[in-house]
Amino acid sequence: MQHCDYYLCLTVYIVTFLTGFPTNVLAFYTLSRKIWRKPAPIDILLLNLIISDLLFLIFLPFKMQEVANNMVWNIEYFLCPLSGFVFYMTIYNSTFFLTAVSVERYLGVAFPIQHSLRRRPIYAVSASIFIWGFSILHLSIVYIVPYYNPSGTVPPSRNVCYEGFTDAQLEILLPVRLELCIVLFCVPLFICSFCYINFIRILSRLPNIGRRRKLRAIGLALGTLLVFVLCFGPYNVSHVVGFITKSSPAWRDKALLLSTFNACLDPIIFYFTSAAFRNTIGHGKHYSTSLKGKHCSQTCVHK
Repeated sequence: MQHCDYYLCLTVYIVTFLTGFPTNVLAFYTLSRKIWRKPAPIDILLLNLIISDLLFLIFLPFKMQEVANNMVWNIEYFLCPLSGFVFYMTIYNSTFFLTAVSVERYLGVAFPIQHSLRRRPIYAVSASIFIWGFSILHLSIVYIVPYYNPSGTVPPSRNVCYEGFTDAQLEILLPVRLELCIVLFCVPLFICSFCYINFIRILSRLPNIGRRRKLRAIGLALGTLLVFVLCFGPYNVSHVVGFITKSSPAWRDKALLLSTFNACLDPIIFYFTSAAFRNTIGHGKHYSTSLKGKHCSQTCVHK
C-alpha cells in the first residue's frame, strides 16, 4: 500500500481546493454569461473544462479526508470507487479539452477564412459530449475493479481505497492503465504539441498582429503545453512503469499531486484566453474585443 506524505499531500490538496474552487466558480460564471449572449466554440470547450475542474474539486475533500486519516478509508465504501472514478475521469477530461482548445486555435491561424466560415457552436457541443462519454467509458474501470473478485474467497480490503489490489485485479488494471497513458495522454499530447508548435510558427510570421498581442498568444501556447506535460506527464509515466514492474511505483502518489495542481492552473489559462474573464477580475476594465477585421482575432488570443 502507498502512503502519501501527510503534510505534503494534505497541503497540496488544501491549497488546490482553496485556490482552484473560487477561481473556477468565477470562470464558470463569466463564461456562462458570455455563452448566453454569444456562444463561441472555444468558450464552450473552456466551459466544459471548468465544469470538469469543479467536479474534480467537489470530490477532492474525499482525498483530503483519506490523507488526514493516514490513508485509511473510514467512511461508506461505495464513496471510494465513486470518488476515485470522478477524480481520475476529470484528470483525463482536462487533457482532451485542452487538446480541443489547441485544435481550435491552430485552425484559426492556419485556415482563418475557411475556419471562420465553418465555426459553429454545435460542433463544440458535439465534441464536448464525445469527450465526456469517451472519458466516462474509459475510466469506468476505476469504479469496477475494486468490486472485481472472481475467486470469491478473500474480498478486497474495505479500509483502503484503490490500493491493495489482488493479482486478478492487477491483471486487468495494469494493462488498462497503459492504455489510458497511450490513448488519453500520449495521443492528446501529440495533437496538442502539433497544433501549438504550428500555431506559434504561423503566428510569428504574421505581420499584421501587434508584437505585444503576438507574444501573449505565443506565451499562452507555450504555457499550456508546459502545464500539460508537467501536470499529466509524471502520473502517466507511472502507468508505464507499473505495467513493466507489475506494481505501482512508490512515487506514484507524488506524481498524482502534480495532476491535482491542474485544477488551479486552468483558471490562469482562462485569464489569458478570455477578455471577459479578465474584465470580471479587473472589475470592468475595458479590453478590446476585436483585431479590427483580422481573421485570426478570435483564435490568436480569444475574445
